[in-house]
Amino acid sequence: MKPIRIFLIAGARPNFMKLKPVYEKLSEQDRFDVKIIHTGQHYDYNMSRAFFEDLNMPEPHFYLGAGSGTHARQTARIMTLLDELFDSEMPDWIFVFGDVNSTIAAALTAVKRGIKIAHVESGLRSFDMSMPEEINRILTDRISHLHFVTEPSAIDNLLREGHSPDSIKWVGNTMIETLISVIPIARRRFEDLSRKFEIKEKGYALLTLHRPSNVDSREKLEQIIGAIRPHAARFPIIFPVHPRTSRKLHSIDTGEIRLVEPMRYVDFVSLQMHARFVMTDSGGIQEETTYLKVPCLTLRENTERPITVEIGTNILVGTEPERISVYMRRALEGKLNLRARTPRFWDEKVSDRIISNFIEAL
Repeated sequence: MKPIRIFLIAGARPNFMKLKPVYEKLSEQDRFDVKIIHTGQHYDYNMSRAFFEDLNMPEPHFYLGAGSGTHARQTARIMTLLDELFDSEMPDWIFVFGDVNSTIAAALTAVKRGIKIAHVESGLRSFDMSMPEEINRILTDRISHLHFVTEPSAIDNLLREGHSPDSIKWVGNTMIETLISVIPIARRRFEDLSRKFEIKEKGYALLTLHRPSNVDSREKLEQIIGAIRPHAARFPIIFPVHPRTSRKLHSIDTGEIRLVEPMRYVDFVSLQMHARFVMTDSGGIQEETTYLKVPCLTLRENTERPITVEIGTNILVGTEPERISVYMRRALEGKLNLRARTPRFWDEKVSDRIISNFIEAL
């Protein structure tokens, strides 16, 4: 019997963490012919290609090289390149991950070709339509055939939007499955990193910023940095700078905040694990810190991952400078009073549940 052809389509850093365990489990099945498609949405070496080395994954079977651009141009470019690929290499199913432009571009291209779609990390909602990711999530879910969800709020959101209960599968978080697999290596890496950055365990904080709402406006970014900068004079703050952020940051006084290049995945996990606290506007880091039980100050007004606030270590701080300073002082003084629990199904068996549910749906 002819194998079922499956394309796993990714294009940005978080996608690869979510893709890895799904690829490995699908590849174990003789009935599936599985290919990795890298759209090239992220083109910085340390932010995409290095993952394949760090995570011991094969090189992508197809690299599209879409590159950057406005949302419209990037999405259109990915759709055009995928459409050309489908002309010669037609899959039966595609798996898409998360909420980036590659996700919606792949889903739109596939559905118009009659290709079935499985969305991993489906149903998350911030209810903030000014976020491009929220639009991508909603539209991708609307045209997907299977919805693999990470937390109960996603089930409620999908049902409220009218999706069939039979299409919704609560499987857990594949990014956490990947995180678990690298923790032993990340733990060993800290000795080298502590020497490199002259830090000690729980003796520093980690900062990331990349959301357009925070970094595209120089004024907004300057306000956030201005709230963090005074604390960096007394306590080391390490800031791996996203390419999007660096374009605005060069003209802002960052004081003693330690600006560093984007890090390889394992090194970044190591710094998360050993930090006193993390400040971020990333959705994925909210989840990773919850699993690692590291306090996370989220510099956003909302989150599409409410379970990280309900039972995890995540605090929605917002972006007002005064609130950022208040919560930083609390974190430095150990006064956040967090009681973290690991969400259900955030374990090393997520991909097993995905493949089991996928086979049942065939």
